[in-house]
Amino acid sequence: MIIGGGPGGYEAALVAAQLGAQVTVVERDGLGGACVLTDCVPSKTLIATSGMMAALDGAAALGLRPDVVPGPGPGSGPGPALGGPGAGGPGPVAGTATMARTHLATVDAPRLYSRVRALARAQSADVTARLAAEGVEVVLGTGRLDGPRTVAVGETRLTADVVLVATGARPRELPGTVPDGERLLTCRQLYDLPELPSDLIVVGSGVTGAEFASAYQALGSQVTLVSSRDRVLPQEDVDAAVVVEDVFRRRGMTVLGRSRAVAAKRVGDGVEVLLKDGRTVRGSHCLLTVGMVPNTGGTGLEDAGITPDDRGFVPVDRVSRTPAPGVYAAGDCTGVQMLASVAAMQGRIAMWHALGEAVQPLRLSHVAATVFTEPEIAMVGVSQQAVTAGTVHARVVKLPLATNARAKMQGFRDGFVKLFAHHSSGIVLGGVVVAPRASELILGVSLAVEQNLTVDQIAHTFAVYPSLSGSLTEAARRLMQPAEAD
Repeated sequence: MIIGGGPGGYEAALVAAQLGAQVTVVERDGLGGACVLTDCVPSKTLIATSGMMAALDGAAALGLRPDVVPGPGPGSGPGPALGGPGAGGPGPVAGTATMARTHLATVDAPRLYSRVRALARAQSADVTARLAAEGVEVVLGTGRLDGPRTVAVGETRLTADVVLVATGARPRELPGTVPDGERLLTCRQLYDLPELPSDLIVVGSGVTGAEFASAYQALGSQVTLVSSRDRVLPQEDVDAAVVVEDVFRRRGMTVLGRSRAVAAKRVGDGVEVLLKDGRTVRGSHCLLTVGMVPNTGGTGLEDAGITPDDRGFVPVDRVSRTPAPGVYAAGDCTGVQMLASVAAMQGRIAMWHALGEAVQPLRLSHVAATVFTEPEIAMVGVSQQAVTAGTVHARVVKLPLATNARAKMQGFRDGFVKLFAHHSSGIVLGGVVVAPRASELILGVSLAVEQNLTVDQIAHTFAVYPSLSGSLTEAARRLMQPAEAD
């Protein structure tokens, strides 16, 4: 029995069916879960369109001549209206000269959002068809534990040898602020808007906030990013975050650092966000990206002998076991690392373990992750922070993307490739890539980390010339150490 049909649930179902188990998935909203229907698939579809717009913005430098439309360009609009103590009253932000903006495309918001929703439904249909082909039974409804090996769906009780809880998570709300789906929004409510926000305030500068801020700025919205920390993406590689924030500002985004939002409300046809220092920020819409809350309330965990942690997450070990015999958990409800790839792996590991297969425990140090801003940030393995602190002894090389021949041809100048190698053995310990399509480029580093490859082995591997991946092999060559003389 699997409660939840997201990546953790449906990937577990496929493994269990492959191993000959009779599998039932309980899902209330649609297979694929929030990841497919409202989160990852829709957001990355939107970001794909914004990436195309960002590429078109650089068309003139590549020899294309766009039409010129008089009017405000990126960074030339009035920006957010700031008022309150220390703000000097409401008014425009400094640096508001009018300039011409070039256009090779115009965003058709209804069509864009329709495509986003259609792709999400199509992906859910593909998951549904795949499970059906494997003989997995799907029960529509809300499942909850009624003892260690019993799942209740309404008045029906279903027993199983193994139960997997994969109920996901939902966006957290600011205290006293209730998203209305019209002006005050969570990331799951964007795709029902009739138009693009003209002045979007994004509260929260973590991965989700940065991704949507980047996307909507590229699509034509005037974006204000409210960050409670010194910089955007405070949990990511510092060098990478600095590059992305610099790009944000150059493209006209207003980034308010050290500005914690405490409330947001509708005011007429717009919104007003109150900051902790008393200032206010006004715009047309507000997107709240202030974290996630696990969907564990009402799931019957206590009835099965499982006590959630102080944040409500399900405790699991590295093979996805909970403290209750026969009960496993996977995905965002565990709070392990909120990535679809991690949820899917947790679900697979749970079934391999439960059904007696040889299994390798989850290794979070080998998880490759991407921030889908423009440019993208991708990383795997050890962090710069660990190297700088001395907890990991590694040699580091960082190559700017601007020196790469293919990057020059395509007009890319923001980004870099960074590799970490063990100080003596040369084994690749991790890396960071900041570039367009960094999510694709990181695979080579991820393979090296997984297979304990050395920089010598990477350096002796052919890369296409010219290619962005050539920077990976060049970085490896720079990390090679000469053989000691006899």
